[in-house]
Amino acid sequence: MAWFYLFTAGVFECGWAIGLKYSDGFTKPFPTILSLVAMVISVWLLSIAMKSIPVGTAYAIWTGIGAIGVAILGIVIFGESRDVVRVISLFLIIAGIIGLKLSSAA
Repeated sequence: MAWFYLFTAGVFECGWAIGLKYSDGFTKPFPTILSLVAMVISVWLLSIAMKSIPVGTAYAIWTGIGAIGVAILGIVIFGESRDVVRVISLFLIIAGIIGLKLSSAA
């Protein structure tokens, strides 16, 4: 169950990061509130996952999920670069996440 919490925390991390873009520097109330709620949920779920997943593994995977998710959403939603180096780099992050998961005792 801890891995489910960790994955969900990573998804909420993507949500608050994208929400920050839409909040326009915290000047738009609705996106700002949604971002803050997503932040709280993300960190709360991360803390639950850390009860049984080592802190280094949990934090690295949490930030990795956020980085990959936000980069993909940036490409899809905001038309950001899809160049080969960027895509390869995202796959390297995914490989790192898989490696951490496979090497974790939890």
